[in-house]
Amino acid sequence: MRALLISPEYPLSFWSFRKALRLGGYKVVNPPLGLLTIAALLPAAWELRLADLSARPLQEDDWQWADLVMISAFHIQKAGFLDLVKEAKSRGKTVVAGGPFPTLFPEQALEAGVDFVVRGEGENTVPLFLEALREGRAGVIEIEERPDLTASPIPRFDLLRMEDYRTITIQTCRGCPFNCEFCDVERLFGRKPRYKTPQQVVGELDALYRLGRRGSIFICDDNFIANRQRARAILQELTPWLRDRGHPFSFLTQSSINLGQDKELMDLMVRARFERVFAGIESPDEKILESQRKYHNIRHPLVESIHNLRRNGIEVIGSFILGFDGERKGAGRRICAFTEENALPMVMVNALQAPPHTALWDRLAGEGRLREGVEFIAEAFISAFNFEPDRPEAEILEEYAQAWDYLYQPSRYLARVYRYYLDMPPVLPEVRQAALSSPPPPGAAAPESAGRGKLADLKALGKILWWLGVRGPARRQFWIQLLGLWRRNPTRLRMYLRSCLRVWDLSDMRLLVRDKVAALLQDQQTPQQRPAPAASCRTEGAPL
Repeated sequence: MRALLISPEYPLSFWSFRKALRLGGYKVVNPPLGLLTIAALLPAAWELRLADLSARPLQEDDWQWADLVMISAFHIQKAGFLDLVKEAKSRGKTVVAGGPFPTLFPEQALEAGVDFVVRGEGENTVPLFLEALREGRAGVIEIEERPDLTASPIPRFDLLRMEDYRTITIQTCRGCPFNCEFCDVERLFGRKPRYKTPQQVVGELDALYRLGRRGSIFICDDNFIANRQRARAILQELTPWLRDRGHPFSFLTQSSINLGQDKELMDLMVRARFERVFAGIESPDEKILESQRKYHNIRHPLVESIHNLRRNGIEVIGSFILGFDGERKGAGRRICAFTEENALPMVMVNALQAPPHTALWDRLAGEGRLREGVEFIAEAFISAFNFEPDRPEAEILEEYAQAWDYLYQPSRYLARVYRYYLDMPPVLPEVRQAALSSPPPPGAAAPESAGRGKLADLKALGKILWWLGVRGPARRQFWIQLLGLWRRNPTRLRMYLRSCLRVWDLSDMRLLVRDKVAALLQDQQTPQQRPAPAASCRTEGAPL
């Protein structure tokens, strides 16, 4: 059997960073980990080919080669998913679909022509699918039981073109013990986290290392510190492995913000080169956090937790949401003020959607507030609300646009980046030495390629300085800050430049958000009632 595993193209979103990727010579931020895991569960005798359409287009040869087409899709990839199903069926291919979108909307996948909809986690569902395929039983394949991840195989990283990806993704657990009202993790993976062993985690990294991969790794757990004892065990296994190999990897993960109250765990993470955490802050208003069951965000002051993470050498990427019930007017301004107070370089501001079958969805359905005909779209851009908010929708939309306009005005963004890294401690000596020793380029395992890696680093540095210091929207400010950081905290220059480079994509997103909100507001008004453009909350700063 020859199986073509396809990830539909990922539309432009907060995480695309297309300009920054091009400067680094990459095509995509992350690979499709779900498909790589499925590939490892398929029979060894099968021939497999991975097609990540965010990196490269499908070729005619791919279609002709395949006996079976397997597609995995998130909600944001729905349009591409449906087009691929249509194309595959027009060519007479058997189509298998899985991932968050087909799992939550199996009827839509079947209507599109999918033969097998695989709902749930592959470790349990792939054997059932293979049995159904042998017996010719099409339809929905699912099982309520959740798999033990200690039996999960190493993903088929060998199917990747390593040079396409800025960051490689791994997963060490699934599920989250918290039950935030708006979150669909519980629906997809359950509230009882299940874990891979530390040895499994190191085994996956060792597989990447042997393939020649170096650089950034994203640990995409819903909450890496859900079980702190288990997180410590992984870090204690990982640290000597990294040290013995010259610290080939650095890490980004997702964590609850209360990590900032655990000094021992932060220290272990820093020694293992965890540089950044993505944390759901959601709102600076405690009443909103309480209403959303985000109790772990209010047991300790948010500002204190963020400060502790920064002072221990970990960057926080914060996530906020506008549109909660009980939210007071001016929530967007309060998010901006909180971000500035804490000098958070990068934050993601979202407008609330009600994911299907979450506690939020069920409550809104009971209150008759779900909107018929408005589909749930999980994405970082604003889209039409799929429920009736409890304050004026236009007010929320305007605050959303204003927040993006304020936060990603280039001069203001660069100022936050500078303040954040200036206040961080110096990089640990052993990690600093690893950063100075350039790794081989992606896909090159031979140690003798280090010279080429250094040359590539120099070229990349030249591009960054050209784009930010010559063509950038806040050139003078960039050079002043670069000199200041070089004098006062030089070990943070590498991370600082990487964060500065995002200014191009984020300022572009700011304009796109403004246009999309204007279109949504226009759709809600008759020509006589259309509001004036939303006032911007930006003040001084370099023009775009």
